[in-house]
Amino acid sequence: MQSQSTPSGSPSTTQQPDKAHGGANRDMPPELGSDAVGIFEGRTFMLSNPAGDVPADSIAGLVHDDTRYLSRWELTVDGKAPLVLSANPVDPYSAAFFLANPEVEGLAANRVGVRRERFVGDGMCERITVQYFGAEPISVRLRLDVGADFADLFEIKGTGRSRLADIRRTHRSDGSALRFSYQNSHWSAVTTVEAEPRADRVEGDALVWDVHLGRGQTWGCELRVLLNCRGTDYQPASRTFGEEQDPGADDAAWRWRANKPHLSAESDLLRDVYHKSASDLVSMRIAKEIRGEQVVLLAAGMPWFLAVFGRDTLITAYQSVSCGPDVARGALVTLAAHQGSAVDDFSDEEPGKILHEFRSGELTQLGIMPYGPCFGAADTTQLWLILLSEYWRWTGDDALVQRLRPNADAALRWIDNFGDRDGDGYVEYATRSPEGMRNHCWRDSPDGVQFADSSLPTLPVATCEIQGYTYDAKLRAAQLADGPWADRALARRLRTEATELRERFNRDYWLPARGGYYAIGLDADKRPIDSMTSNMGHLLWSGIVPPDRAAAVARQLMSDQMFSGWGVRTLSTEDVGYNPIGYHLGTVWPHDNSIIAAGLARYGHRDAANRIAMAMLEAAAHFGHRLPEAISGYDRSLGRRPVPYPTACNPQAWASGAPLLFLRTMLGLDANDGILATDPHVPEALGTIRLTGVTVHGARQTVSSG
Repeated sequence: MQSQSTPSGSPSTTQQPDKAHGGANRDMPPELGSDAVGIFEGRTFMLSNPAGDVPADSIAGLVHDDTRYLSRWELTVDGKAPLVLSANPVDPYSAAFFLANPEVEGLAANRVGVRRERFVGDGMCERITVQYFGAEPISVRLRLDVGADFADLFEIKGTGRSRLADIRRTHRSDGSALRFSYQNSHWSAVTTVEAEPRADRVEGDALVWDVHLGRGQTWGCELRVLLNCRGTDYQPASRTFGEEQDPGADDAAWRWRANKPHLSAESDLLRDVYHKSASDLVSMRIAKEIRGEQVVLLAAGMPWFLAVFGRDTLITAYQSVSCGPDVARGALVTLAAHQGSAVDDFSDEEPGKILHEFRSGELTQLGIMPYGPCFGAADTTQLWLILLSEYWRWTGDDALVQRLRPNADAALRWIDNFGDRDGDGYVEYATRSPEGMRNHCWRDSPDGVQFADSSLPTLPVATCEIQGYTYDAKLRAAQLADGPWADRALARRLRTEATELRERFNRDYWLPARGGYYAIGLDADKRPIDSMTSNMGHLLWSGIVPPDRAAAVARQLMSDQMFSGWGVRTLSTEDVGYNPIGYHLGTVWPHDNSIIAAGLARYGHRDAANRIAMAMLEAAAHFGHRLPEAISGYDRSLGRRPVPYPTACNPQAWASGAPLLFLRTMLGLDANDGILATDPHVPEALGTIRLTGVTVHGARQTVSSG
């Protein structure tokens, strides 16, 4: 199916800030700098420079549900930008900026302190406090320039049409509010900025206050940014630091955090990383109503991926299920509700397929971009089946598993009928969409899958970890068929298919060179793609590796060429394409390493798993106890700190979920038939660990490593 026609005045193509670009289009522009301040909650984020400002024509701004509602937000004192003293997030959803006046005529620098307290969540609330420390009374002019361009997320960092001529301004002349509105066909958006106290005047799109102060006196105002998206109003709550919005008992993510196991640990490092991960995951929650049921799932990451993703959401739910099942349930129900039902080339949809990405902006709603939803992933369907099994193991929720049986059947049919494009028994991918990504695996940058000489394979490609996921998904579905589905014939068939896939895979993907390892994939001509990658660790996690090869895989993963000292690199240093700051070509990804560690532990390589877990925890200490999306692959011996990946999402859901899976791996936690199995093997540096309230089939239990 061809792309729908472009509405009048809309761009025919846009630069897409998607993971398909491998970070190349994600650099922070000079006007913000590397110390830009970002805060977020749910589907809302605000990105500014260290002064708290959003300069015009920057990528910064207030974005909600894939639309930018503030594209300018600049505060000046007597016409000049204030000096920055300090700027930091306080909570994921809040930030504090401490500023001072620059030198202006009649006023020396640093006589006026300016404090901005900012909170986001369904809009934005900001309090500005001005305090004077000089001797003689003064008058200063505070001006806040505001702009709203209503750009689609896909346009913010690229090129798109200007909506300026179509944006209507209905500002209140009494200085109490600015209002910007825009409509294109059935798409509409409104930004309202309310000021208390009201400004002394409105100048264009600016609020201006004349402030008179004597020594020690303070002046303050509160600004509330209200949003309207397609007729629905969103209003921010007035908050203080440390005061989170309580969405009530029906919010599954809040239940997950309130009911998650309590961690007692001798290690402050482990405890701090654990709590930071939980806080970040809750802040990335997205609420949905599916067939009358309120569910919550997790967005992928801040700032550009506060949306529903298949792969990221499913893996994060798996990482966190031992801490509570609510997020996993939300992921399963939501993705099942949007499961593919037709063949659509524009979005890569196919019957039974689980989506890759779901966006809500103007370009998607008007059919210009294929993200309503996009199905450009060849692994999400298997991961959905894996999570369905894992959720059932931890909860014993037969009712939901039976309710989702038609979705599971459709997913299994997709694997065999659409995933296996040529009938060779492997799941391959190649996009059919003109807007589609080249790679439909987790290494989804254009060069993320390559030969050892750095040449790119011809599509379609069948990457190794997708086959491992398929193997695991069929075995897990067989267990469900033996259990709540009561379909023994299906269970026998799936186990036979899994056994045949394992034998075939180990024949075609194993390469004896370099001491033995698995190719990352097969190209269109069924040639092994011979780069050495971290994806081998996913094979251990899935169980598709024979025991006699597991030691060789573990040795490769922990070699100097693969293990940086901070974690396993995505690509061996011996491969031509290796680049320590290449998005999938040598960086270290926390989620990747959490899966690798779990795989190593599955085959008994507990010391290697612990080495990875400790390296990642120690890396987190250098990032405020929060693991970013990725870190550079430079060797640890070159410096005492991990080198940041320049444009990593921070936080990102599956990076925040990684410490939870590391903890589960160290404690050897597993659930089956309502029984919690434990086999602690904890690094000596962490001391004793105690988890209170691990829930299996509704019963809360305590686990201790001592």
